[in-house]
Amino acid sequence: MRLPTNTDDARLVARTVRLVNSSPAYAALSAVTGFVGLNLFVVSQNINLFINVVVSGTLALDARLAVLFGLYPFVGTAFTATEGVVLLVVAAFFGVNLSMLTYQLRENRVSLREGSGSAAGMALGVLGAGCAACGTAVLAGILSLFGAAGVLTLLPFNGLEFSLVALVLLALSVYWLADGMRGGEVRGCPVGY
Repeated sequence: MRLPTNTDDARLVARTVRLVNSSPAYAALSAVTGFVGLNLFVVSQNINLFINVVVSGTLALDARLAVLFGLYPFVGTAFTATEGVVLLVVAAFFGVNLSMLTYQLRENRVSLREGSGSAAGMALGVLGAGCAACGTAVLAGILSLFGAAGVLTLLPFNGLEFSLVALVLLALSVYWLADGMRGGEVRGCPVGY
């Protein structure tokens, strides 16, 4: 597998993303998937609050909606500015990745087996971005098998590392999709080398 190493790789990704999302259907897929991903990420980090207060709470509807909106980055206090930015970028990459994967599978007649690297990148990205606390809990369980559960207290960013790993995995997945389309055409335009 090739890794992005220079600005030409970044230009390739930007051009391919732009070409794929120049179709209204794929742009809508990117936007809707990114929005759904953001909602899943936010709710997964506050599942008990969401279920007990927003869904089945006794508060008035406007109060429950205020609690719900307070869970989102830059609206409420659940995330720091850095966490909010990372979460929004992960959601955007999630949407772009799915639209590019769908394009590759449908338009270029690539089998799911050939596109499985991107699907795996998306799955790992979702797991990492969905819940830094859950990622920490799962990792603690695994590390405790080896007697090293206390290592997690050494994480300098309190679980933000999992979202950053998700971001890297999704970015690599988008790059590998764009690289896989290299030398072909996307919506009638050639994707350069």
